[in-house]
Amino acid sequence: MPYPDWRNDRIGTALRGENPTVLRRLSAGFAVIGDVQFLPGYSVLLTEQPGAERLTDLPRPRRLAYLADLDRLAEAVELACRAADPAFRRVNIEILGNKDPFLHAHIWPRYAWEPTHLVQRPVWDHPRENWSDPHHALGPAHDPLRAAITAELDALAAAT
Repeated sequence: MPYPDWRNDRIGTALRGENPTVLRRLSAGFAVIGDVQFLPGYSVLLTEQPGAERLTDLPRPRRLAYLADLDRLAEAVELACRAADPAFRRVNIEILGNKDPFLHAHIWPRYAWEPTHLVQRPVWDHPRENWSDPHHALGPAHDPLRAAITAELDALAAAT
């Protein structure tokens, strides 16, 4: 990826057009594809507001716009992943903020091919090594799904 320091300032680099994971700028945030893809299609909605650590840090109109963006990204991920993999089951949406000190929401696609003991568990119960295994790192192999999610984001925007 062309910008080696983008992980240290995800929002600032998105605002400057230097975050290579950005799919689209939405009304109150940035739709980005996740750094890891052990669940293909994993995406994140970043706030566009530097310094916002939690949803309640945004004024109510921006908060509602952020949640509308979250709905749009989750639907785009669902549509793209369903088309790409017949084992797609659903998406899980989480706003945690326990590790990274900025507002962001996770959109995790879930699949029937996940190990049986994990199907009904939170994504965070998947093996720790999934987050660091180079095989699961975002790369060119994910370009078709990335393009599909972006196309779905655009189609959903055009439909409103």
